[in-house]
Amino acid sequence: MLIAGFPAGAWGTNCYLVAPAAGEECVIIDPGHQAAPGVEEALKKHRLKPVAVVLTHGHIDHVASVVPVCGAHDVPAWIHPDDRYMMSDPEKALGRSIGMPLMGELTVGEPDDVRELTDGAELELAGLRFSVAHAPGHTKGSVTFRMPETADIPQVFFSGDLLFAGSIGRTDLPGGSMEDMLASLARVCLPLDDSTVVLSGHGPQTTIGQERATNPYLRQVAAGQGAGAAPRRGM
Repeated sequence: MLIAGFPAGAWGTNCYLVAPAAGEECVIIDPGHQAAPGVEEALKKHRLKPVAVVLTHGHIDHVASVVPVCGAHDVPAWIHPDDRYMMSDPEKALGRSIGMPLMGELTVGEPDDVRELTDGAELELAGLRFSVAHAPGHTKGSVTFRMPETADIPQVFFSGDLLFAGSIGRTDLPGGSMEDMLASLARVCLPLDDSTVVLSGHGPQTTIGQERATNPYLRQVAAGQGAGAAPRRGM
């Protein structure tokens, strides 16, 4: 399997292209702010053909390039219905105090074909299977994507802004909830095998085993304790 990832834009949001191998169809995960050039470079380098864009949540740093990427390749975008409004109204998702100076330079809106993700869905795209888990906390419509273990690679978990290396996503923006975040960490992350590779929305890759041992939030959830204020990572 081929996974090509790169950080994009002002927020360093990780965008991933996932394919069975070079020269085949692929899925694009979270093409955010200024991600379109990087997407095109990766497509050309690995000779890939996109079939879909899938989104872990609706914040502008994860969806800002959805319209140009989907439009250039005539592919659908998948997003949870609770976050769909953010594609057209990103300021509402972040709080109106952000204002137009930040958003005025960005093209927002929906691509022509938008499809809705649901908890427990199994997406068969580009010859790959993605298991969808609804994981609210960072936003109401946050989801994760899990790919099964194969003979060649361990299970891969695209965590969005739910789980980072050593941290978790912030919960202080509209739609965020620390209570929901802790519940999602317990329900979605804790059952995963330690060998599961975590590819998050920001920062380096990690594993569930590493986070189970060192991440203070995951450790506290595992111990049945509450966590304090969420760190300000992600948008």
